[in-house]
Amino acid sequence: MSYQRRRSTEARVGNIGIGGNNPIRIQSMATTDTNDTAASVAQAKRIIDAGGELVRFTTQGTREAENMQHISAQLKADGYNQPLVADVHFTAHTADIAALYCEKVRINPGNYVDPGRTFKHLEYTDEEYADELQKIEKKLIPFINICKEHHTAVRIGVNHGSLSDRIMSRYGDTPEGIVESCMEFLRIFKRENFNDVVISIKASNTVVMVTTVRLLVATMDKEDMHYPLHLGVTEAGEGEDGRIKSAVGIGALLTEGIGDTIRVSLSEEPECEIPVARKLVELIPECCRLREEAEASIKDDTITLTLDAPDMETLQLKAAMAVGALLIDRKATKLIIEVRGKGQEVSLADAILQAARIKFTKTEYISCPGCGRTLYNLQETIARIKAATKDLVGLKIGIMGCIVNGPGEMADADYGYVGAGRGKISLYKQKVCVEKNIPEEEAVEKLLELIRSDRK
Repeated sequence: MSYQRRRSTEARVGNIGIGGNNPIRIQSMATTDTNDTAASVAQAKRIIDAGGELVRFTTQGTREAENMQHISAQLKADGYNQPLVADVHFTAHTADIAALYCEKVRINPGNYVDPGRTFKHLEYTDEEYADELQKIEKKLIPFINICKEHHTAVRIGVNHGSLSDRIMSRYGDTPEGIVESCMEFLRIFKRENFNDVVISIKASNTVVMVTTVRLLVATMDKEDMHYPLHLGVTEAGEGEDGRIKSAVGIGALLTEGIGDTIRVSLSEEPECEIPVARKLVELIPECCRLREEAEASIKDDTITLTLDAPDMETLQLKAAMAVGALLIDRKATKLIIEVRGKGQEVSLADAILQAARIKFTKTEYISCPGCGRTLYNLQETIARIKAATKDLVGLKIGIMGCIVNGPGEMADADYGYVGAGRGKISLYKQKVCVEKNIPEEEAVEKLLELIRSDRK
């Protein structure tokens, strides 16, 4: 299959364009406290020096939003002019402040006006539902006007893990509900003639992510909208698993010409995400060819993929990207990977099948990449939990820095470990919180006790 990128309009974000005829942009997100100017500037420089073209910071409140002015000023003084993005959840007023100082503001439709989800079913008449949409418009239009005045772009960023109770009650936990959560906002932006908009729909489940983004593209096309798209598999994890899951989800869409900017969300230092994302973009032409060859090879429900690569990371990304869409679409459910001159890569094939939600051969970890909201040492905790649970085949464990996406993204996890406050952890069984505010130093052992007790 020849590569042809989806037609999109251009969104201007500071000194760069996203979509249109621009290259696919690479970005990451800082993990520092946004109030710590020196640490935030230093980490932004590391991301940019690695090749990042946009840097996002969490802005929990007005204090963090206002400090973006100082972070931006210091970076520019040091010769770093890449756009900065403010990430806003729960407090719409914070987005208004951030729009004064950042080149782009991300808002989450799941919690911009709607309260934080409680997974309760709500009943609305059509009139009551229309009133809820009016509340969104009342908050959103003043924000749009601020963005127009200050030439600030906007990302409408929907997360599968933070859909509102309102959306979930009307549409269920479905791709249609995720898309409608986005479209409610996007229609207002279109009516207000504001076009510097980028859209993202993310999920930790690659099948949900790919299916929903495809549906979003079809829905926008029907309504004559062609906004650029940001791609990412959220809570992808770290190491091999994080890279393969990202390549399956992001790569499936890239080979279909979908995607104008990407982020690989790894539970590692943010600058480590950049070369992985860059490699995915570079591999698009080759993986389009490999995808076509792999589809032609399907026999007896099996894909046979033959390839080579200069190193293991490239092999992981190339293989996962080439067959991701075929597995997600269930054109086959078995995979053989032949590496020229080396033989079969059985463990890699198994890892790709797990990332595509087909066959589980090891413990599944749904871990966030961390940000300024993270309430404990994420990387250290992931290592401890993985060491203690790595042999529990088929078990799914969510490890989340905070509650923004925690319970929602862990919907299909068996257990969850979620930051509840500084130094405090809450434990979940699926979406149900079973222990609250455990001291961090006790929480990993408490999680293991819970798992051991249930498995008995």
